[in-house]
Order: sequence, then C-alpha cells, then structure tokens
Amino acid sequence: MKKYFLSLLSIVFLSVSLKAQDVKDLLQKVKAKYDQVNDYTATGKLKTNVLFIKAPVATVKIYYKKPDKLKIKNESGISFIPKGSVNVNMNNVLGLNNYEAIAGGMEKINGTVCKVVKIFPLSDEENITRATLYIDEKQMLALKSVISTKENGTYELVMTYKNYASYGLPDKVELTFNTREYKLPKGVTIDYDNDTDKENADEAKNKKGKVEINYSGYVINKGVPDSVFQ
Repeated sequence: MKKYFLSLLSIVFLSVSLKAQDVKDLLQKVKAKYDQVNDYTATGKLKTNVLFIKAPVATVKIYYKKPDKLKIKNESGISFIPKGSVNVNMNNVLGLNNYEAIAGGMEKINGTVCKVVKIFPLSDEENITRATLYIDEKQMLALKSVISTKENGTYELVMTYKNYASYGLPDKVELTFNTREYKLPKGVTIDYDNDTDKENADEAKNKKGKVEINYSGYVINKGVPDSVFQ
C-alpha cells in the first residue's frame, strides 16, 4: 500500500512538472514573436479617462527600445500616462528569467478563447510581483495582461491586434489602473466640475482610470537613439 501511494504521488508530481513545463514552453513561443522587435517608433491617439481630470484626445509618439525602454510623448508636452505605463511593454513579463508559471484554465477575451497563465517571479529584485497573461494560442499573442508591481500598483492591459500582429505589436491598447497610484504631471491642476466633486476627491482617487492608445503606424527596427529616453 505504501509503495502504491508513493508511486501515485510520483505520478502526480510528474504530471504537475510536465504541465508547468508546457506552460513555460508556451510563454517562450509567445516571447519569440515579441522578440522580433528590437525597437520601434509609433504614432497614435491617446484618450485619458480619469474621473478628476479633463484631458482632450492627444496625438502621441511612442518610443521603445529593447529590453525595457519606453517613452510616450504628448504633442502638448504634458503626459497623462500613469507611472506604470512602462507595463505597456510586454517584454517586462516575457523577459523574466527566474519565475514559476502555472496554467489557470481558459477564458474568452473579446470573443477569443485564451489560455490563462499565471506568472510568479522568484527574484526579490523584480518590480513585478505577479502577472496573469491571457494568450491566444493560435496567434501566440497576449490579448490581456494583469500585472501587479511593488511600486506602481496593479495594471490591466487589453490589447487588440491587426496590422502588426506578426510582430506582436497592438493596434490598440487599453490600460486600466487604480487612480490612487496616479500622480499629476508638473504644472497640471485638478479641474473639478463642482464643489461636490471636491468633497468626494478622496473617493474619486480610489476609482479606476483608463488610458487608451490607438496606434496609427509603427516604424520597426530602424533604430531609436538612447537620448530619446533621457
């Protein structure tokens, strides 16, 4: 009986180990698509939906350079992007080396059935504490990610792909965040609608905010100087 129990336990451990390896293999396949991009310059429209801020739709330029350099420039010179905007770069998760990953079932994202993968970094040096990816296995693309960080709270991204799917670059990104983690840029004041809003400012700061970027085009792997990110 004891030998039977130990054999059964070994089979269970082996099964869990194989499933974990399958999940990591999937992540590596997804990473291979994103790894095609060394750098890019993109143009797009940025829409900010934060309860206590009135911000018009803005034209932006987005600069990226592997592995984790990202900068978003607003045409007005003022950025309403939250601190965690760096998480728009999927390489922050896919580039992790020391982590555990487990399968979390299946879920539909905008009508597409995705494999849910939960990722737990093992290094204390990582800013990311955990992440969940929703992967379209046919296209090997992450359609959604929920990323928790030590310093900047939790961010949810939903990505829509079309013209640049072969590079793993989205045509649209929706970034949702807790406005408690949001800091206004220098020189910008809160524009309240009325006195009631002022009284409820603390409550408003605990609401969800959303930033939406619609990309109109990318210039891929043509080089982006480091000076852009300074």
